Amino acid sequence: MSDTRPKNLVGKGREALETLLAPGSFSEGAVGTQTLDPALGPGAVVGTASLQGRTVTVIANDAKVRNPRFPVVLAGVIGLEEAYKMALAVYLTIEADRDAPLAEKRPILLVVDSPGNAPGKVEEVFGMHLATGAYQLALAEARQAGHPVVAMIIGRAISGAFLCHGLQADRILALSAAHGTMIHVMPLGSIARITKMDIERLEELSKTNPVFASGAGYFYKLGGVEEVIDDPADMPAVIAKHIAEIYKLNAEDRADELGPWGRGTLGAERGGRTKRGQVLDLMASQVAALEKELLS
Repeated sequence: MSDTRPKNLVGKGREALETLLAPGSFSEGAVGTQTLDPALGPGAVVGTASLQGRTVTVIANDAKVRNPRFPVVLAGVIGLEEAYKMALAVYLTIEADRDAPLAEKRPILLVVDSPGNAPGKVEEVFGMHLATGAYQLALAEARQAGHPVVAMIIGRAISGAFLCHGLQADRILALSAAHGTMIHVMPLGSIARITKMDIERLEELSKTNPVFASGAGYFYKLGGVEEVIDDPADMPAVIAKHIAEIYKLNAEDRADELGPWGRGTLGAERGGRTKRGQVLDLMASQVAALEKELLS
């Protein structure tokens, strides 16, 4: 009997690249005019490839290697070196296309499968927060420069790793839960420790409230995922579709419909973030009242 179970790509970042990219097109380490040292942040896989006939920069995780210099950086964890390497790949992409017209700025594909940052004491002392912050800033600058940024969640998108490797994208796509994808900001156990709420109460809330729940379906309702993909074979075509839409919106000066801001609006439309607009309006009115008082 043939195996008809859905393909699970958790921890298989390199295998996912074979599904996503044109066969034989991935040039690992090569971005723009430079080739990055493979020993730097070995868990970060970066390079240039072809996707649906278009040249793209690829940034992914390899969960099957560990960084020998940092004991906690394994299983796809984004460590200090990995975050800097990812940021460098983004800046090299920006530099390579600095003089290119908007329609020719190469896309950046983020292949997301990470259980988190999990920094140890050494990483904290050396500046783990600076490394992940640099990566987030690089992606924001790439989007501002006109590079379409698409995050494809193939496995785990958890905590600080998702914050730096995914949430800054123009569009976020995810394989459905049937493929083992895990998306959440924080496990319920951690939320319980911080909020002092009973885990049983949080588990009950997670059944109906997407803020406390996890997974591609709930994040779709929140607007945090633009599209959920059922068949891994469809990923290249769906990614290409979203890249084309990003180019179009950028050309029409509608970039505010993309990225984190656009996903906030999308979440309201889908009924998952109904209070966001009210909170923003309240804050704006309070700021305006304060400005009026200070200027009077």
